[in-house]
Amino acid sequence: MFRKSLAIFLFCIAFANAQKKINLDTGWKFHFGHAANPEKDFNYSTATIYSKSGGAAKTAIDTKFVDSTWTNVTLPHDWAVELPFVNSPNFDVESHGYKPVGGLYPETSIGWYRKHFNLDKSDSDKRFEIQFDGIFRNATIWLNGFFVGNNFSGYVGKSYDITDYLNFDKENVIVVRVDATQYEGWFYEGAGIYRHVWLNTFNNIHIPEDGLFVHSTVNGKNTDVTIETEVENKNFNPSDCVVYSYITDRKGKQIAKTNEQKISLSVNQKSTVKQKLTITNADLWSLENPYLYKVVSVVKQGNQIIDKRKSNFGIRTLRFDTNEGFFLNGKHIKIQGTNNHQNHAGLGSALPDYLQYYRIKLLKELGSNAYRTSHNAPTPELLEACDSLGMLVLDEQRLLNSSPEYLDQFERLIRRDRNHPSVFLWSIGNEEGWIQKTETGKKIAQTLLAKQKQLDPTRTSTYAADMGNEFNGVNEVIPIRGFNYRQFAVADYHRDHPNQPLIGTEMGSTVTTRGIYEKDSIRAYVPDQDITAPWWASKAEDWWKLAAENKYWLGGFVWTGFDYRGEPTPYKWPNINSHFGIMDVCGFPKNIYYYYKSWWTNEDVLHISPHWNWPDKVGKPIDVWVNTNADDVELFLNGKSLGKKQMPRNSHLQWEVVYEPGTLEAVAYKKGKKLTAKVETTGQPVKVILSPDKTLMIANGYDADIINVSFVDKDGKEVPDANNMVNFIISGDAKIIGVGNGDPSSHEADKCVDGAWQRSAFNGKCQIIIQSGKTVGSIKLEAKANGLISASTTIQTK
Repeated sequence: MFRKSLAIFLFCIAFANAQKKINLDTGWKFHFGHAANPEKDFNYSTATIYSKSGGAAKTAIDTKFVDSTWTNVTLPHDWAVELPFVNSPNFDVESHGYKPVGGLYPETSIGWYRKHFNLDKSDSDKRFEIQFDGIFRNATIWLNGFFVGNNFSGYVGKSYDITDYLNFDKENVIVVRVDATQYEGWFYEGAGIYRHVWLNTFNNIHIPEDGLFVHSTVNGKNTDVTIETEVENKNFNPSDCVVYSYITDRKGKQIAKTNEQKISLSVNQKSTVKQKLTITNADLWSLENPYLYKVVSVVKQGNQIIDKRKSNFGIRTLRFDTNEGFFLNGKHIKIQGTNNHQNHAGLGSALPDYLQYYRIKLLKELGSNAYRTSHNAPTPELLEACDSLGMLVLDEQRLLNSSPEYLDQFERLIRRDRNHPSVFLWSIGNEEGWIQKTETGKKIAQTLLAKQKQLDPTRTSTYAADMGNEFNGVNEVIPIRGFNYRQFAVADYHRDHPNQPLIGTEMGSTVTTRGIYEKDSIRAYVPDQDITAPWWASKAEDWWKLAAENKYWLGGFVWTGFDYRGEPTPYKWPNINSHFGIMDVCGFPKNIYYYYKSWWTNEDVLHISPHWNWPDKVGKPIDVWVNTNADDVELFLNGKSLGKKQMPRNSHLQWEVVYEPGTLEAVAYKKGKKLTAKVETTGQPVKVILSPDKTLMIANGYDADIINVSFVDKDGKEVPDANNMVNFIISGDAKIIGVGNGDPSSHEADKCVDGAWQRSAFNGKCQIIIQSGKTVGSIKLEAKANGLISASTTIQTK
């Protein structure tokens, strides 16, 4: 089918005689341009490239341009994460994690990408579409010198029909110029083609991208499933076809099928066919059992299938009650959510698909049941992870704006994501302080809400407002009132507006540094307990007690589940990322993790902090916290009782303990069941420990694995304050793609030269991320630290 550079794909999804969705992540060339120097920007702003179609001489757009010296890259690719940190006084540079991207850095804010490929002549009767899932930002695309399109958004993907520009007798060249000189947010956003790229092929009569919409209504034992299939005719003459759909269970067994429906389409006409099926005793999608059905819509001419499109979907009911809260499938659910940006330690914004599942898994283990995509369209794979693992999603538009550009972005977002059962609510915007209280903001909100209802009448919307008991503007028309902080105003607002459901769209924002127990303004650290919050935010206990104890709160979303690059708070340089996370940028839990887990799960939780390595504090008082959901706790130091305390709900316990080395132990009882936990004084680290998240990877070139690093002393006790430098060596068909340690002030490289990968530990931990190759066999990772016993782990690929 394809040859040369397209002969090696990551993967291909295909239907016989129908669509093919081919991954184009490999074989790209990359080079920096220049925002202020045309000569270094391949003459982009001085050569005339829009005067004649297909003409782009003396630029990197020209198909004859030689890119052999450019860097080879595989997508997803974030060039910002590879850049050094710069100490800039500019607020935007600071808030983006002190990376030299933006208007102040013209030499590292333009990126050019090129890809060469060949097609087989046997496919010359097909239509071809190139699909970019996400580029940051303002991307301009050419194919064989022809301008294809521009995507202004850094987050919402876009597709382009490229049929007319393709060559079947010679090489094709895709060129993308990415302009990251302007920001969209005030947090790390990355730069480049940081999500997947696809080549889609289909018949001239076909179901367009996002042209399949499935939704359902549960009526007792019966579920009515409505399937809306949009069909487009790109033939140069009117055409007839037949459309039908069927549903399969999770094992692929067909359980329902519609009748065939004939439609006639004029040239370039789109028509939507609505069909209904009934499922008896359907398995409902839930947090505990995220059951997914599959719908397949088929287009036929004569006896030949000419197109198919399929989508997973889930059957569930949603209800938002102003007094009783949120109900999923009739069951009351308190929203225990987290806000998150999309970057991860070592990787920036270019995450392998597996990382989406890994991060959602960590949040599920915490007890979180909902994820807000703050403040932008997520990558599709995040929603697939939430669908599969059982996590609700608040899906958010980037800006409260009803211009044609932003209405188009909103439409692309909804059409793309509306089949995901995890999406339970849309958000039309976040903290638009200039307009949210005004008539202008109200009118924009009404336009966006009307568009949402047109495209998806099965859901409703909220807006994340940093306002207290105020009603003017957006709040007048938004179906569900969202509160960013202002938690003490929620009760008054509910009293004054009792018919409007309420949700905490941003709550908490305790700032903590994992493993640090004293404020350190030099290294920019804050204590790892629920004691410090910015003036505009609150501590965990301040908001959660209110949300937990009042049914009219639907619940809320903590700011944030994970630390993220950028927006350093409360410090600036040398701090290069946030401290807001319940977990750090690697996903290592902080102590506040155990507060939330105590009250967000029914699991037995008993956690003591801090660690017990304090040689310079012998005889001095240590502030000891215990997080638990037990009924009472008794604390012991080296066998001597320090007293028993009752555990108040949604709170924690504290003791002041005069430090002496040894063992600090907690004994608790939960409904008569005994729980124990302890922290012990350890010796110096003597051995490195590697803990892979999984020991089996798929040899497909894109699967990934997380390996966490820790240290033990001579007695096998984990050393919580080890900060050793670790060197990594990998063998087998795999590569290291990133390293991190959760230190919010670390300026070590996230990316290293092959053969020189290293990272220091931060308070006992660091992390390495690897990616598989395509050869089945064994991968061996070794970790070495000076003076310590090395560690190795083997991961099989299949």
